Amino acid sequence: MFDIIAKKRYFFALSIAVLLIGLVFLFINGVRLDIQFQGGTIIQIEVNDEDIDLEKAANIAEATVNKEVDAQKSQTIDVEEGDKRINLLVLNISNAEDTLTSEEQSKLIDAMRNEFDVPEDAEISVNSVEPFIGKEMLLRGVRAVIWASLLIVLYIWWRFKSMGLSAGLMAIVALMHDAMVVFATYIIFKIPLDDGFIAVILTILGYSINDTIVIYDRIRENMKSMRKAGIGEIVNKSILQSMSRSINTNVCTFMSMVVVYIFAVVFNIESVRDFSLPLITGIISGCYSTICIAGPLWVVWKEYQLKRKAASKPAKA
Repeated sequence: MFDIIAKKRYFFALSIAVLLIGLVFLFINGVRLDIQFQGGTIIQIEVNDEDIDLEKAANIAEATVNKEVDAQKSQTIDVEEGDKRINLLVLNISNAEDTLTSEEQSKLIDAMRNEFDVPEDAEISVNSVEPFIGKEMLLRGVRAVIWASLLIVLYIWWRFKSMGLSAGLMAIVALMHDAMVVFATYIIFKIPLDDGFIAVILTILGYSINDTIVIYDRIRENMKSMRKAGIGEIVNKSILQSMSRSINTNVCTFMSMVVVYIFAVVFNIESVRDFSLPLITGIISGCYSTICIAGPLWVVWKEYQLKRKAASKPAKA
């Protein structure tokens, strides 16, 4: 029988290594906030060129509005014209101070028309978010994650009273591990944080805690039938009994999201791609943390409590 608890140090070391890689990229790439969280303006302009020079577009835009501009390209499909693909130049002007004025927007669009092949009847869309609204959305998202975590702790404490409050706390540590892995994915691949980030985090929290509850339920049952066994043996057996279910469920979800990601890459659907990739890493991390982090961490805590209890007993004369 494979002993997961005996190898817990290796699992903990692997998690720490992954999180350290994310920390290194955090210093290298920094955190990119979408205009939904930072404020700013996004302008989408239809162009005839499929291979547009994004660096040139960004330089021209920055010189026009005297602000930092991130130029990207995207495609959309016009169903009414027989699935015609429309090429879009996306100019992202994230600014924590203000949005582009109407005059600046017009200058920027005219500059793009002068330099690139923009149709006369080009589709142009402008989306602006005031900085104070972006900050408020970010704070609400953070509050949602905090409240979700608190409710999870309380639920597990109530559901698994025989395991104690520590079971809920260790489950939250495992969930925070998953959240940090998802955050590292955004940092490493330079994906701007937007409302999709909060959606991914909450999805992974719910998905991962479901697997953890299944294992905790098995631990609770085995604690009744294996009264003479050590806590490590009970948890190890419980994890192995639930492992096939956890892996099979996660593999099915993982394959579905990989198909979604491939579809988004093929058709260059940026929003779906930036949502599905972090979700894929979150699913992998959730499966790993459920099996290799939550239960073993609880064992470490319980063994620590037993040692303290034994040490506090007065020695017999």
